[in-house]
Amino acid sequence: MKKVVLLTILINLVMSTSNAQNVKYSYATIPTQFVEANGIKFAYRSYGKEGDIPVIYFNHLTANLDNCDPGIMDAIAAERHIISFDYRGVGATTGKQGTSIPDMAKDAIAFIHALGFKQVDIIAFSMGGFITQELLLQEPGLARRIILAGTGPRGGQGISKVVGLTYNDIFKGIFTFRDPKFYLFFTQNEVGKQAARDFLNRLKERTENRDKKVKLSVLSKQLKAIKILGNEKPADLSVFKHPVLVVNGDNDRMVPTSNSYDLAKRFPNAELVIYPNSGHGGVFQYHEEFLKKAIPFLIK
Repeated sequence: MKKVVLLTILINLVMSTSNAQNVKYSYATIPTQFVEANGIKFAYRSYGKEGDIPVIYFNHLTANLDNCDPGIMDAIAAERHIISFDYRGVGATTGKQGTSIPDMAKDAIAFIHALGFKQVDIIAFSMGGFITQELLLQEPGLARRIILAGTGPRGGQGISKVVGLTYNDIFKGIFTFRDPKFYLFFTQNEVGKQAARDFLNRLKERTENRDKKVKLSVLSKQLKAIKILGNEKPADLSVFKHPVLVVNGDNDRMVPTSNSYDLAKRFPNAELVIYPNSGHGGVFQYHEEFLKKAIPFLIK
C-alpha cells in the first residue's frame, strides 16, 4: 500500500513539474513544432497553461514566428495556452503562399482542426485581422472571443492603398538601415521612435533556432491579397455575436484608424480601445496597457 501511495506522489510530482516547465518557457526559447493539414506542414509554437480552448495568434503581413512580440506572448502564456503559426509558404511552413485572404482563412481553420481544437480564442494583428474575419464567415463556431488589433473590415477606407505605403517604407528602411516596421508600425516622433526601438529589440530576444526568413515573393502576393480585399464590398458582421475587442493607435497609417471605429460598429458585441500618440503598432507601443485589457478579456 505504501508503495502505491509513494508511486502516486511521484507521478503527480513529475506531472506538476512538467506543467510548470511548460508555463515557464519563454517565447525566446519555446521550440518550433510542426503539424500537417491541407497538404501543408505548418510551423508553430505552443506554450503556456494547457486548456480546452487555446489562444491562437494571427500575425501580420510578411511575418514569421519570430515577429510575435515576446512581451505580449509571454504575459498571455502565464494565464492561457497560446499558439502562433506561420501561414502557408511563410517561414518554415511549406507550400506556396496563398493568393487570397479567404484561402489563408481556410488554411488557418485546417491548422486549428489538425491540432485537435474545436474552439479557440483569437488575437489578430493587421492582416491577421482580415484573415480572422474571413474565418468567421467560413466557420463562425470555431472562434469564442476575438481581439482585433490594427485592422479593419473588408473594403475599409484606405486598405487598398497599403501596397504603395508599404513599398515606400520598405525603401526608406533600406536607405536608413532600419527595419521597415520602424516606419510602418510607429509614429515618427520621439515617443514613437523609442517605442519602435524597444519593440524591435524584443523581437531579437530569441537568438537560437529562429524561423526561416520570409521570401520576397511572399510580400507581393500578400499585398495583392490585401488590395483585393480592400476593394471588395464589406461583409455583414452584424450576425456575429462573439465578444470582440478592437484596438489600435490613433494615427495608424497602414490601416487608417477610422477602420477600427468602423469595425467596432459592425460587430454587435464589440469594445473599442484607441491608444494616443501611436500608430499601426499601438498594441506593441502600449503592450503593458494592452495586456491589462486583453488578459481579463481572454480569461472570462
